[in-house]
Amino acid sequence: MYAQMIKSEASQEDPEALKAFQDRIDAGSKIEPKDWMPEGYRKTLIRQIGQHAHSEIVGQLPEGNWISRAPTLERKAILLAKVQDEAGHGLYLYCAAETLGVSRDQLTRDLLSGKMKYSSIFNYPTLTWADMGAVGWLVDGAAIMNQVPLQRTSYGPYARAMVRICKEESFHQRQGFDIMMKMANGTDAQRRMAQDALNRFWYPSLMMFGPSDKESVHSEQSMAWKIKMNTNDELRQKFVDQTAPQAEYLGLTVPDEHLKFNEESGHYDFSEPDWDEFFQVLKGNGPCNTERLAARNKAWDDGRWVREGLLAHAKKKRNAAIAAE
Repeated sequence: MYAQMIKSEASQEDPEALKAFQDRIDAGSKIEPKDWMPEGYRKTLIRQIGQHAHSEIVGQLPEGNWISRAPTLERKAILLAKVQDEAGHGLYLYCAAETLGVSRDQLTRDLLSGKMKYSSIFNYPTLTWADMGAVGWLVDGAAIMNQVPLQRTSYGPYARAMVRICKEESFHQRQGFDIMMKMANGTDAQRRMAQDALNRFWYPSLMMFGPSDKESVHSEQSMAWKIKMNTNDELRQKFVDQTAPQAEYLGLTVPDEHLKFNEESGHYDFSEPDWDEFFQVLKGNGPCNTERLAARNKAWDDGRWVREGLLAHAKKKRNAAIAAE
């Protein structure tokens, strides 16, 4: 449905303008906010950047839950810095989306109403401290795999926002791997916690790349516009190829009996995630969907007085400036 809408909108626009636009994309030029762009391109970017921003903000919730319970003061400080980084990432991305003519308030309302989505991974609970390691190592590792190519995406503000985000995500991934290494080399109980965290987050992490290419309704056009640089399946394979040897180094077992390096292809063979589960989580039926949206709605309602106060102050200053003229 969405892909048909995009094609329909494109067909109603000037063919010469569309060709000139695609030629710029193919030549590697960056599209800037004041440049002409097809309406479908703008809407696709709003959907993708908005979902990305929402994921950064909602992603603070499962980790923020562990700040007060981190095992040492150093771990508390590191986790606090990581959660603060995620808020900053959301800010960069909301700012990039606003250059496309959509307000941050509208994006937030779309999230709270369920119209816009966020990454399915954040609808899973973080049950133990080892989960903070799994989230950093696997979830942020998958995020990096998705996001590094986006530094070359065709929309300038999005590409530039990704430069700093990717640098910080690299720190997040390293701190997660460090936690897993400490746990894997710790007591028997700690090792069991590390293995349990890997067991629970492995397949949800594979789902982060989106449905298989044959199921994806956005990839083909997004690839043509260079909004996406790689297909979902390409990135998923790259993630498995990178992460499987890391798990072996940790002495942990990936929960996939079919995981095996294929000498002929030069890649790991692996089992597909349960896509029925993925789509159920997207529909709002995951373990923590209700809890996550309830937390965001509460934050929105609790912050109403701040927003209204800032708007009133801005209006007062604007009226004073007009009167002074």
